[in-house]
Amino acid sequence: MPKRRRGRCAPQPTRPPVSDVRADAARADAAGRRCRLARVRVRYADTDRMGVAYHSNYLVWFEVGRTEWLRESGWSYREMEESGVSLPVIEAHCEYRQPARYDDEIEISTVATVLSQVRIRFDYEARLMRSSTLAATGHTVHAALGADGRPRRLPPRVLELLQ
Repeated sequence: MPKRRRGRCAPQPTRPPVSDVRADAARADAAGRRCRLARVRVRYADTDRMGVAYHSNYLVWFEVGRTEWLRESGWSYREMEESGVSLPVIEAHCEYRQPARYDDEIEISTVATVLSQVRIRFDYEARLMRSSTLAATGHTVHAALGADGRPRRLPPRVLELLQ
């Protein structure tokens, strides 16, 4: 009988769950970029008839990670928009690895990278806290827009956060 190979989605924890999001929130990734953590819990309303978290919820959870990344870096979306800058999503991607189910706690790891003077990319990992299993990875790309809806440079404050 041939040996069975482990599939790409087989649970393979790579790190233990953190016990305190705030204590570990400012760690850096392999490239030295600031990595922020946020947690969400799968609500019953987030699941489909099979009891699995519906695929579009991951993009909502990525938004939670992105918002917390900004907030923990010292600037909120509200403050940014009040200063006349918005960051609409112009690209979104998600790869699903392992299903999340009702009441699972999900840890969203978020890292930001400047792509150009007017674009920023956020990369995400969603892990099941009970096993550290990678549930999904993804990224979003955002364009900086002024109050007039036209592209503008990212604010110096955002650029400073990424250096």
